Amino acid sequence: MSEFAPRRPEVLDFLLTRRSHPSVTLSAPGPDEAELTAILTAGARVPDHGKLAPWRFVLYRSEQGKVIGERLAQMAEERNGPLDDARREQELTRFTRGTVVIGVISTAAIHPKIPVWEQELSAGAVCLSLVNAASASGYAAQWLSEWYCFDEEASRYLGCGEGERFAGFIHIGTPTQAPFERPRPELADIVTTWQEG
Repeated sequence: MSEFAPRRPEVLDFLLTRRSHPSVTLSAPGPDEAELTAILTAGARVPDHGKLAPWRFVLYRSEQGKVIGERLAQMAEERNGPLDDARREQELTRFTRGTVVIGVISTAAIHPKIPVWEQELSAGAVCLSLVNAASASGYAAQWLSEWYCFDEEASRYLGCGEGERFAGFIHIGTPTQAPFERPRPELADIVTTWQEG
């Protein structure tokens, strides 16, 4: 063991037991400004080949959620026809579930040395880091990508610029119930040892 890599068993325990919480089970309170700053700072500490920071954040506060939901419901209806009550309620409440939603926008672009794929992976690492930071701060979080991640008009409405795309939305709040555990892959099914030939 090196002094430059001290053991942190409590961090490993956290990672071995972490769970996302469904955003529909989140409630107030959420992080205050200092906690949110710490979560965002931790989220930005990810592998980033070339130090490009090929991502940025957009914050959506719960008080803005109703306006956003009304616009998303309108867009969904324009694309799919009249919405039934359940679907309308789903659209109306997408940004009101937790107290804050962090949109992670990938700004990956062609670079002479850094592949776009590596830049996109960095944005994905940001999303997981934000979930973990929120959880480590005593809140619950869920990383979601919904239809509006992939819809050009909706993405622009939510803050994407030209050539950008959402890596996802991190919903943060206080859990109202324990999360359900889900099956995890067996290591024997996903791990091999490389052998030449």
